[in-house]
Amino acid sequence: MIKNKRVLALIPARGGSKRLPRKNILPLAGIPLIAWTIDAALKSKYIDRVVVSTDDEEIMCVSKQFGAEAPFVRPVELASDTATSTDVVLHALNFFKNDFDVIVLLQPSSPLREESDIDRVIEQLVSQDANGIVSVSECEHTPLWSNTLPADGNMSSFITKDALKRSQDLKTFYRLNGAIYCYKTDYFIANQGGSYADGVYACIMKKEKSVDIDDITDFKFAEFLIGLYR
Repeated sequence: MIKNKRVLALIPARGGSKRLPRKNILPLAGIPLIAWTIDAALKSKYIDRVVVSTDDEEIMCVSKQFGAEAPFVRPVELASDTATSTDVVLHALNFFKNDFDVIVLLQPSSPLREESDIDRVIEQLVSQDANGIVSVSECEHTPLWSNTLPADGNMSSFITKDALKRSQDLKTFYRLNGAIYCYKTDYFIANQGGSYADGVYACIMKKEKSVDIDDITDFKFAEFLIGLYR
């Protein structure tokens, strides 16, 4: 709780990962992937309950083993490839009868985010009286050096003249890193999801904490960083 506001951490973890099967419970540096996120949430100064939303019995068992709650089985329609995070959050909020003032969505694919990052986001939400705070990190490369290519690969219009500068002379760009989404629950419900409109602000996280695991290369890189920084 923070300033008398109840905070729910929701960890979405369906069982049907396609690119990296059983991703959420694969051992990362000897610990199930989802356990890294559960541990960070449990260590937060402000989170009142840590809940995993899953359709998978094994994920549910592992989550409980590491201290999270799994009080419901996610409906089949919310565990498909087309189900959205918004639908999953709204389902959880409805289950708890909107008994929380703040919802923090923590995806298990971001295992290097720490409790200090979570607390900083929650503090920013309250101190700015924001509707939402979303974690971002600095882009590894400027998007000004990126573009689509025509069928013949011609690069005549690939980048603009403004991008033909030294990298240190270009503006800093940021990307969504997928680690933390934090919203006032009444705002989330009223908008049927989060947004990037007025009243929603960014919280910058370090690049080395911003790995978002989608495939085996990301997984191995996360293990490398854990060995380097933890």
